[in-house]
Amino acid sequence: MKGKPQKTRKIRTKLLLYIVPAVAITIIVLVGIAAQLSRSRLTEMAVSELNASISNQADNIEAWLSENLKSFATVKHAIESQDFSDAELQNFLNSYYGFNKNSVNGLYVATQSGKMYVAEGSAKMISADPTSETWFKQGLSRVEMAYGSAYRDESGTNVISASGIINDGSDELKVIAADVTLDKISIIVNSGVKMDDARSFLVDTMDNTILAHPDKNYVSSTLSGGSGDVLMSGIANALAQRNYNAQKIGTYMVDFAEIQGTDWVLVSYIKQDVILASVQKLVSYLILVGILAIAVIVVIVILMVNKVVAPIGLITQDITRMSEGDFTIDVKATSNDEIGVMSGKVGEFIVSMKDMLSKIDAESEKLKEQSENSDAVAKTMYDASSSQLEAMQQLNETVDQLAVAVNEIAQNATTLAIVVSDTRENSNKADASMRETVEISRIGRDNMEKLSVAMEGIHQANDRLVESINRVGAASEEITNIVGLIGSIAEETNLLSLNASIEAARAGEAGRGFAVVASEIGNLAKNSSDSAENITALINEVHNLISDAVGQAGASAKSIEENSELIRAAVTTFDDIYNNIQESSRLMGEMITDVGKVDEVATNVAAISEEEAASADEILATSQNMVEQANNITQSSKEVEVNSGELAATSQTLTEYVQQFKI
Repeated sequence: MKGKPQKTRKIRTKLLLYIVPAVAITIIVLVGIAAQLSRSRLTEMAVSELNASISNQADNIEAWLSENLKSFATVKHAIESQDFSDAELQNFLNSYYGFNKNSVNGLYVATQSGKMYVAEGSAKMISADPTSETWFKQGLSRVEMAYGSAYRDESGTNVISASGIINDGSDELKVIAADVTLDKISIIVNSGVKMDDARSFLVDTMDNTILAHPDKNYVSSTLSGGSGDVLMSGIANALAQRNYNAQKIGTYMVDFAEIQGTDWVLVSYIKQDVILASVQKLVSYLILVGILAIAVIVVIVILMVNKVVAPIGLITQDITRMSEGDFTIDVKATSNDEIGVMSGKVGEFIVSMKDMLSKIDAESEKLKEQSENSDAVAKTMYDASSSQLEAMQQLNETVDQLAVAVNEIAQNATTLAIVVSDTRENSNKADASMRETVEISRIGRDNMEKLSVAMEGIHQANDRLVESINRVGAASEEITNIVGLIGSIAEETNLLSLNASIEAARAGEAGRGFAVVASEIGNLAKNSSDSAENITALINEVHNLISDAVGQAGASAKSIEENSELIRAAVTTFDDIYNNIQESSRLMGEMITDVGKVDEVATNVAAISEEEAASADEILATSQNMVEQANNITQSSKEVEVNSGELAATSQTLTEYVQQFKI
């Protein structure tokens, strides 16, 4: 049964689904890249324009300030070149009043002593203590006139003063100054912006005071990094860090320019939305162009796909007919590309299939005839194998009985061999024990002989000991004689000492010293006599001990002689035991030899019996294998018969399948 056909999709649809999104994504990416590059480039151009504008403003401010300083410096040098009196100085200031329109109050001079000179007609008020004024303090630090920080004058006007020391050769310190209002600077700052929608303001970095701003409310105010205005706070932080590069602060692009000769910084800023307005317009154009490009490319892709895919539709129809068994179609190559090659190969496949199906049909007929012949042969083989199986089963029973008998003989022979083997092992053990006994008796005999020799040595040593003791006795007698001689000498010495004492007593005082010597000699003689008696007593005791030792040595010699006789008798007894044991060992060896011969015969019988049993087992196994093979042949014959029938059916089925194709 054929399954439900699957839903198919055309190659044209798949190609469009793949190509169109890829083209759209590519164009979108290109538009995004172009927009990003345009944004970056226009931002760079805007920053360059902003930088050019702020540079132009800074140049104008520097030129204006420099022009005023030159005017003020001319008056200062004129005063320094003349030795003016107070009246002449006043007249000189009056003559230069109105000389510079940017300084409405003209120039004025103050001394360290507190005098102040102001041109007649000037609105500048004379200070009671000019040395405490801002302009005076700033001028004290300058040889040439220069601008200081902004401040409010006595009229409340925001001004900056250019001041410096007058070096006129006098002993009194003088400062000349001129005020310039911040309104003039604001006009220059605001009118100098060249970039549309951009704004600028001027800051004194000494105290972050705003000197000029388009909004007058900011003039003279102080920039703070903690203010709520993101722009002003960011600018204050940049000034504190002296970061004067163009940068983005909040939604603004900001640039900075330093005013040479001052501590002022000109700040110019413009909203990014203004800069990117043209970018948004350009992006809109790019998106529109991208959409048109996608539409045009999609149309071109559809036309190209239709042109390329059309031949594939024809090949699909031919392959569908082939799948239905129709090989009567004729496929020809219509182009020289891959599709044309595929068409040609399909045509070649159809031709080869026609030829193959024809051959299969012919071979199936032959296969049918051969299967019928095989069926007849299989039946004949089955009958013959059945007869052979019965004969082999009878033979198997006979061989089985023979194997049982041979196995019983083998078992009996094996039992005999085991008994003889055990007997031989026991005999070997007895022989080993007997040999060990012979060796022990031999060692005992050798030890007794060594003992006899040792006793003889002891006897000789005892004789030498008796001889030595006798020598000691003789020596002690000599010592006794010497001691007796010493005793005689001591007695004579004692007598001489007594005589000397008597003679000393007769001599009186003259013999007193000799009496002391005679007394000492008497004591010495007495001590010698006592020592001689002690030595004599000791020698007598030694002599008695020597006599006892000589007696004991004699007894030991007699005992050693008796033991030597006993040991010699024991050696003779050990010789007789050794000879008897050695004879028993020889007889045991002969018995073991005979048992070995019996064991060899029993082993041979057992081996022959086992070989016969193994042969019987092999014959039985062979017989069983033959029965199994006969049984297998019978089964195989049966299977061949069945397979022959199935082969005939398969041949018929194959013929039916081939007949389904149209060739």
